Formats: sequence, structure tokens, C-alpha cells
Amino acid sequence: MGNIKRVFVEKQSGFDIEQKKLLTNIKVNLEIDNLLNVRILNRYDISGIDKIEMDKIVNMILSEPQVDNVFYERINVNDNETQIAVEYLPGQYDQRADSATQCIQILLLKEKPLVSTAKVFILKGSLTDIEKNKIKKYLINSVDSREAELIKPLSLNKNYINPLDVEILNGFNDKDMIALEEFIHKNGLAMSKEDIKFCQNYFKETEKREPTITEIKMLDTYWSDHCRHTTFETIIDEVGFEDSFFTKPVKDAYQVYLDSKNYVYEEQKRETTLMNLAIISMKEMRKRGLLDDLEISSEINACSIERDVIIDGKKEKWLIMFKNETHNHPTEIEPFGGAA
Repeated sequence: MGNIKRVFVEKQSGFDIEQKKLLTNIKVNLEIDNLLNVRILNRYDISGIDKIEMDKIVNMILSEPQVDNVFYERINVNDNETQIAVEYLPGQYDQRADSATQCIQILLLKEKPLVSTAKVFILKGSLTDIEKNKIKKYLINSVDSREAELIKPLSLNKNYINPLDVEILNGFNDKDMIALEEFIHKNGLAMSKEDIKFCQNYFKETEKREPTITEIKMLDTYWSDHCRHTTFETIIDEVGFEDSFFTKPVKDAYQVYLDSKNYVYEEQKRETTLMNLAIISMKEMRKRGLLDDLEISSEINACSIERDVIIDGKKEKWLIMFKNETHNHPTEIEPFGGAA
């Protein structure tokens, strides 16, 4: 589909909270004092519509006239300004583009158009190449995004290369510990050497076959710190306190935790972990009879309580959720970006 039209949407002064926040973050976190101002614009490329349709789309879907400024086709960039565009990697779910596509189809009552989006940053100030690269690295999450071209494309049709057959890791089951550690480093895995050894033993002794690279990377993903709570579940063998202004209150707080743990578990031996420290107060309250309405489930940090609710004159058991674990971005295995 040809006839691509481009539009930029930018918050007006007074509504540009995201821009001001980013400017402060870059100046403080990256220590780049030469940066004077940041502008942020959402860029839309839309294929297969005419000018009248474009005007309707811009005013009713892509912008709010009372808070947004709109620029068609191009934006002016001065000599002391640098323009950076960021887009999602091919295959990553672009919620902004997908939402725009659906809304446009509903508005125009015709075939879905092709929509491509990017976020454009205009940096004002005399920045060195090193400073520009630092800012780029700060703005672009290479896991799901990349720097986008500034020139409007000739087509929005995406051509994807057919994936290769899934690689079977021949020889994996016979690697020694040194070779396994090299394998971790080469493939950028998050798992420990103990984890990779466990995987090797499983495929060698239980599956009796070599694993695929997909299987290893899936295990690596779901054994990550985020999904597996590796850090929270790490056993703390020894705790020390540095001498400082806060030594006494920290020591006292830790002793409160130890006392609570002894009360909750009594004679049972329970290791000290960050997870146990985080939930011990809840466990003590429940043991003291103060949380009888708490829902008990395997999700130890989901907070929900049980209540009887009258619906159409009948009593029903309901769960009231006031905090729910969402697991944002479980990575590339989940194609729609997780709960985000």
C-alpha cells in the first residue's frame, strides 16, 4: 500500500510533563549539563488514506486539540538540536500502532490501514558524540527497541525473513564445567553455573537427548530473577552491620524480625531470606488471629481478602483484590508485552 502520510503529535507547553521529567533524568542521571531542552513527539506513518481521512484521524484519534500540537510530514530541527527516533523491534507488539489501527478502521469503516509508530526525541544543546551516544543508550532498550530511520519509508509492508530451523545443541550433554560456563557467557544467559549443570543432567539422564537452544533460553527466562525470585529466595547465612548513624535502628529492626520469625515458626528451622523478611509481619498477624479473612494461595505475595457480598439478594463469596502480581514483560516468549 502506497500513499504514506506522516504526522507528529507533541504535548503543548504546560502538558509536557514527560518531556520535563526526561530532561531532569538525563541531566541528573547521565550528568549531561549541556542538554538544554528535550522535546518528545509521537510519530505516525499511515498508509492507504486520503487527506480528508487523515484530518479526521488526527483530530479524533491521534491527538487532543486542546493539549497537543500537530505537525504534518516533517518537523524543523535547528543546528543545535539532535533528532533521535525510537521504534519497536520487528515482531515486538506495538500497542500504540495496534490501537490506532483499530480506531481508524472503526472511524472510517473500511479496510484496516497499515500504521507504523515511533517516538521522536529532539535534544537541544551543544552535545558531543559521546554525550549523544550516552543519551541514545539511555533512551533505547535494546531488548525490545531500536533506533528508527528519520526518512519516511516507501512502504509499510513488513518483510520478515523465514526463521531457521531450531538449533539442536549437539554435544551439550558432554560439556565439562568450564565449557558450560563459556556457553553461558557466549549466549548471554542469566542462569548460574549450577543451573546450567542441572539442565544438563536433566536432558542427559531424564530426556536422554540433547536440548534445543529454545529450551535452554526458555528455562533461562523463567528461571530469571524476576520470575523465579532468585534474589529473594537466596539464603542469608550471616548478617553484619556497619557502624553509622543508622546502626542502632537497623539492628533493632532486624531483631524484631528475628523475634517475629521465632514466634511464627517456633521450633521449626526456617532460613533467613529477603522473601521471608518481607512477609513475616503478615504471617505473624495471621497467627495472632488478625487476618482471618486473608485468602491463602500459592501466590504468597498476592493480596486478596475474602468477603460475603449480596448480589441480587443472594450471598456470594467474593475476593477483594488490593494488590495483584502482574509480572510485566516475561520477555520475548509472550508476544504481547506481558501485563504492561
